[in-house]
Amino acid sequence: MDKKRLSRIMAKADPAAIAALAGTIRKEHDIVVIKAPGKTLAMVKMREPVKSSQFYIGEVIVTEAVVGLDGARGIAVVMGDDFEKTLNMAIIDAACNRGVFAGEAALLELERAQLELEQKENAMHLKTMVRFNSMDTEAQK
Repeated sequence: MDKKRLSRIMAKADPAAIAALAGTIRKEHDIVVIKAPGKTLAMVKMREPVKSSQFYIGEVIVTEAVVGLDGARGIAVVMGDDFEKTLNMAIIDAACNRGVFAGEAALLELERAQLELEQKENAMHLKTMVRFNSMDTEAQK
C-alpha cells in the first residue's frame, strides 16, 4: 500500500481502531520515540482556479511524531491535536517501512467503510442540489 493511501485511511479512521493496530505492533516490537507528539503549524496550500497558481490560504495546527522500530523510522503528521493517534500512526508507518505490518486487511476494511460513508453523504447532498439549467428553460418559454 502506498504512503498517501495509508495516511489517508489512518487520518480518517477512528482513534480506537488505529490504537488497536498499533497495540499489536507494540507487543511484538520495541518502539523508540524519536520525537514525541507535539503541536506545530503547517501552511495550507491552495490552487487558484482561474490562473491555476498556488497560494497559501493560512496555517493549521498539526501534530507530528517520529518513532523508530528495529532500525526503521515512522513519521506521522495529523491535522489537529490528537497526540495518541499521531503516535500510533507513526508506529504503524514504521512497521510498514520495516515490512512487518500485518494489519493491511484491517486497513482495507476501514477504507471500505470510509468510502461507503462518503458515498452515503454524497447521495444525501445530491438530493438537495439545485439544477439551474431547468430555470433557463422556463425563462425561454
